[in-house]
Amino acid sequence: MLTICDTHILIFWQDAPNRLSSKATQAIENSLATKSLACSDISFWEIAMLFKAGRLRDDVPAEQYMNDIILAMTLNVLPVTPQIATLSQQSLFIHKDPADRLIASTAIVNNAPLISADTKLQNIDALSIIW
Repeated sequence: MLTICDTHILIFWQDAPNRLSSKATQAIENSLATKSLACSDISFWEIAMLFKAGRLRDDVPAEQYMNDIILAMTLNVLPVTPQIATLSQQSLFIHKDPADRLIASTAIVNNAPLISADTKLQNIDALSIIW
């Protein structure tokens, strides 16, 4: 079974693992062992925007940073499908951020838990959050 990582989880794991909760750390470690970690491809768009805004480290280029995460976490990068895109526009989301809606929809469509500290996503019944 896949476990989906929210964008900030990828960044925390790479740059500040102490910011991860113990449950999140355990879920990541378990999923690393089975190579079952995944993320939505939209997470890389978010990371690229953070690089452009100067909000992430500047010691490596953005593309290398993202590729390092993929390799180190053996990430399955999941595309935004028509089903995910359609679900992301449903009324079950109070979240206005389109990337977060797509990430949550990716977890729901794949029947996978989502590792996330985002409190706005924790109230969605169809979503299993690990934090």
